[in-house]
Amino acid sequence: MADHNAPNALYLLLCLLLVASSLFGMRMPIGKATRMALAWVAIFGVGFALFAFRDDFFSLGSKLRDEAVGPSAVEGAGGELRIPMQEDGHFWVDARVNGAPVRFLVDSGASVTTVSREVADAARVETGMRVAEVETANGIVRMRPARAEQLQMGPIRLSDVSVLVADQEGLNVLGMNVLSSLEEWGVRGRTLVLQP
Repeated sequence: MADHNAPNALYLLLCLLLVASSLFGMRMPIGKATRMALAWVAIFGVGFALFAFRDDFFSLGSKLRDEAVGPSAVEGAGGELRIPMQEDGHFWVDARVNGAPVRFLVDSGASVTTVSREVADAARVETGMRVAEVETANGIVRMRPARAEQLQMGPIRLSDVSVLVADQEGLNVLGMNVLSSLEEWGVRGRTLVLQP
């Protein structure tokens, strides 16, 4: 066992000992104690699953909410696009790359817009042999530079957009190359406003 896993294993062992000692201290029949122990394991398992997959549950909840109440972005006057801040504190926008749907995280800290390999394949974005090493918040990631013929977000349509294609699933980030191509963009309260 690796040294960094030792505290986790010790914590788990102490939790199991605590539950087992409380069950034995009650002097229950072994059948009833076993059922109670299994019930506690199930409770801890559900709690662990909810914690481990909290981002996935949040994403599912956001998608269900969007389906129930409508799109998360609203078109405003003059073709502007107004994107409300989500519960996770980020701005997400539904877009199309060469007609293929993609949900982008808007990130002004990213220099170049990034799409996952899955999105690139669906959008028929072709990459060459060249590989770029890009420094991200999660370390250096190898990506392939490419160009998308079209990127559309509501009324905003851009042509010949530079993108990076990442092998990681779900890595779809709208970067500064798109934001800086707009007439104006900025945050007003809890709303991101994009002006074509």
